[in-house]
Amino acid sequence: MQRQPLTPSTALLLTVPPILWAGNAVVGRLVRDAVPPMTLNLIRWSIALMILVPLGRAALRAGSGVLENWKRYSLLGLLGVGLYNSLQYLALQSSSPINVTLVASGVPVWMLLVGRLFFNVPVRRRQVVGALLSIAGVLVVMCRGDLAQLAALRLVAGDLYMILATIAWSFYSWLLMQQKDVPALRADWAAFLLAQVAYGVLWSGVLAGGEWALKDVAIAWSWPLVAALLYVAIGPAILAMRCWGAGVQRAGPTLGSFFINLTPLFTALLSSTFLGEAPHLYHALAFAMIVGGIAVSARTSS
Repeated sequence: MQRQPLTPSTALLLTVPPILWAGNAVVGRLVRDAVPPMTLNLIRWSIALMILVPLGRAALRAGSGVLENWKRYSLLGLLGVGLYNSLQYLALQSSSPINVTLVASGVPVWMLLVGRLFFNVPVRRRQVVGALLSIAGVLVVMCRGDLAQLAALRLVAGDLYMILATIAWSFYSWLLMQQKDVPALRADWAAFLLAQVAYGVLWSGVLAGGEWALKDVAIAWSWPLVAALLYVAIGPAILAMRCWGAGVQRAGPTLGSFFINLTPLFTALLSSTFLGEAPHLYHALAFAMIVGGIAVSARTSS
């Protein structure tokens, strides 16, 4: 697995997804009463699929490897599209956006464990130090600069769903590094993403079908809901997955995972914006700690 040093362009690729995912968490919470979580995920990725079809036509051609390697793309679709996103929207039914993104900040730890146990990738001391420093920055956001407030934090059922989601995402990110694709498909970002999303929509349909079987599903359609669906389909889905895939292929999933810890910070800033509150000094401190964790970990890749 060849990794490149962390360059400004790679850092930008890995910073865009946390910004978009922060918006996804806020929007997912806002529309929780309008559309059930599994149905939301199915609609989101169905829209993304329709957008990707004309962009990634190479995946539909004979010899693309999408059908021959169906097990690989089905697994990527299950982990990255079906499970992760469905579990996140399910988590937002009972947990706040900031809490959900806080739990997701454990991704660097899960990424290290999954890489070591299942992909035989050694864990270096600086990576552990970077993970701890980055997570400490997330905690600064959560306690608003007052450590005494950590005692008031409470985990709910949604947080458990998010833990499962982060584990699924860790496996997904490591599997992206496995070079088992037709080179032409791998080089075409839209086709490569389309191959995953096509199978992911099938998995999302299975999960949504289970939701429909268990309860009556009603969608409260409105123009704000349509706008929300378009946002989560284009931004956190297509654009974020494109940037994440490219960034992970350059820097590796372990280093990339540290950037996910920017998501709670961006979520807090978005929440502050909606509430009319200005950013505080602890936001700058948290940002410095998270970026410090990224810098420490990046030294192992250079």
